[in-house]
Amino acid sequence: MSTDAAFLLVSFGGPEGPDDVMPFLRNVTSGRNVPDERLAAVAAHYSLFGGVSPINAHCRELVAAIEKDFAASGIDLPVYWGNRNWHPYLADTLRRMAADGIARVIAFATSAYSSYSSCLQYLDDIERARAAAGENAPRVVKIRPYFRHPGFIAAFTAAAARARASLPEAVRDAADLVFTAHSIPDSMAAASGPSGGAYQAQLAEVAGRVAAGLGTDTWRLAYQSRSGPPAVPWLGPDISDCLTELARAGSRAVVVVPIGFVSVHMEVMFDLDVEAARTARDLGLPMARAATPGTDPGFVAMISSLAARFAAGHPVDVPGGVAASLCAPGCCAWAGGRPASGPGTGP
Repeated sequence: MSTDAAFLLVSFGGPEGPDDVMPFLRNVTSGRNVPDERLAAVAAHYSLFGGVSPINAHCRELVAAIEKDFAASGIDLPVYWGNRNWHPYLADTLRRMAADGIARVIAFATSAYSSYSSCLQYLDDIERARAAAGENAPRVVKIRPYFRHPGFIAAFTAAAARARASLPEAVRDAADLVFTAHSIPDSMAAASGPSGGAYQAQLAEVAGRVAAGLGTDTWRLAYQSRSGPPAVPWLGPDISDCLTELARAGSRAVVVVPIGFVSVHMEVMFDLDVEAARTARDLGLPMARAATPGTDPGFVAMISSLAARFAAGHPVDVPGGVAASLCAPGCCAWAGGRPASGPGTGP
């Protein structure tokens, strides 16, 4: 295999200390005229956790796990990491790759679904980073949405099973399944995928497959982390509203499965582990939150299998029908411009 090829983990980035929070949030919302008062309200979420988002630490762990799996699998690709909104920035990483003689890159984004924020915006940011890196910037091929890959499904199924087992024995078998993902504007959701509406359909498919792996066909899909003006419609129902509805309907317990997130983000820590958990306690509803894939061995093996195809010069096809390496022209295009946040991202 040519030594001019490499693997690139692309993520959102996050602050790693109190002094990073406001600069990071200004990066995220650049060009959108979001007032500092709104950013300060979001910054308060970070203050609960010492001003640190978990996402960078999780990326470091994932990079280490990928490097170990590559070595065990005989995949001779150096592993790099670049973020869209915080250090290490994508442009800086691409400059380093160019200096290292890298010409071809397979990029894996920490977002599994189709929408402007979760797919096309990553492509846009990669191209901006390449332009900033100069004429020697490597060519980058981004792996398409991988929500349907068995390794992704299996990681969530196992995590949901562990979460259910953690509930009190008297209620665990009766626990309702609620799957969550980052809410996005209705208009963005309508533009997702080649024929529109892919984001919700893909989430529903993953929810159905995970539920089937747990032996049930009964589940609900809810959303979290809504932002933006109240007058702009976003996907719902909100997770807290869903929990309230379930409690009123006589639910005995709930397993919340954050299928919209590859790793633990601030949205998972605050919107689920703080706010949704508080709602569940107030309702007297036992709740367990499933883990994200993170460094699950099957999930890491999935990444390795896709990278191995690239290293061998084959198309990077994702099993189950989401094939080809590059998104179709105009796929997930959205007329609304850059959102303040989106699936698998942000404050």
